[in-house]
Amino acid sequence: MKYKIFEYDPLLEQYYEDDFDLRMNNFARKKSELLKESETLADFANGYEFYGFHKTEDGWYYREWAPGADKMYLTGDFNGWDRHNHPMEKKAGGVFEIFLPGKDALKNGQRVMAIVEHDGKELDRIPLYADYVVQDPVTTGWSAAIHDTEEPFRWTDGKFKPEKTLYIYECHVGMAQEEPKVGTYTEFKENVLPRVKALGYNTIQVMAIMEHPYYASFGYQVTNFFAPSSRFGTPEELKDMINTAHQMGIAVLLDVVHSHASKNTREGINEFDGTSYQFFHEGPRGYHSAWDTKCFNYGKNEVIHFLLSNLKYWQTQFHFDGFRFD
Repeated sequence: MKYKIFEYDPLLEQYYEDDFDLRMNNFARKKSELLKESETLADFANGYEFYGFHKTEDGWYYREWAPGADKMYLTGDFNGWDRHNHPMEKKAGGVFEIFLPGKDALKNGQRVMAIVEHDGKELDRIPLYADYVVQDPVTTGWSAAIHDTEEPFRWTDGKFKPEKTLYIYECHVGMAQEEPKVGTYTEFKENVLPRVKALGYNTIQVMAIMEHPYYASFGYQVTNFFAPSSRFGTPEELKDMINTAHQMGIAVLLDVVHSHASKNTREGINEFDGTSYQFFHEGPRGYHSAWDTKCFNYGKNEVIHFLLSNLKYWQTQFHFDGFRFD
């Protein structure tokens, strides 16, 4: 089989054509396994539309995939942090669900946590699909926050298309300001984007967007894959930054870390359901010694679903134009 990349580097074809064929055959086989007839990968990658918190006309649904959990509960500001007052129903496939009647059952800004019972132990966990995660200024602990704005963000970038030839400016929102402080999405929009444009770049590659409690990791120890970092501002402010970049003719790439994840348990996805193997390999294969992190088990279809849903989420909800994969 001929691949486009061989036109740029003929030596790849000379020495590695069999490896390319092996990878592409594996991809085709896995894709056939995952998808129903006439279904696309985009159809498959919809985890964020089912799991997590979803408001309806009648109330709120909260769902999780936690196959190793014996029981689950939802707690938070809405119930005075009662740990057992809101048990979740265990359904097929390791899915847990709870319905809270009333559109005001959960309100914007309220903090929530999941309680997972596994092997007789109660574990505090941040919901896997939390779209906003904040740190308590007093306890310094992290928790999910309900993000329910009255009006959806109004995008004005419908006609934007990235240039075919990219001139990429790699950047970190928090470290992009002149002042010795953590910068914000709004400050980046106002102070940095005009400079990037003036320098002739047509694309920015943004690091450290997915939530990561350890700031010095540069965003390479992700804990909450669906939550834009709250230390830089709100999700709407990130959307405004991207929308403004598009209005200026600048494409926005997301620096994605799907090769490993933070080993944190309370605020990360590690051992969410109480097991070490829900998302990651067990033993040495599941440990990234250079980063002190956990390595994903791509052999599990549920892991593929989580990660592909994550990519689609950032494209559809935040209008990122593409990705740089670590």
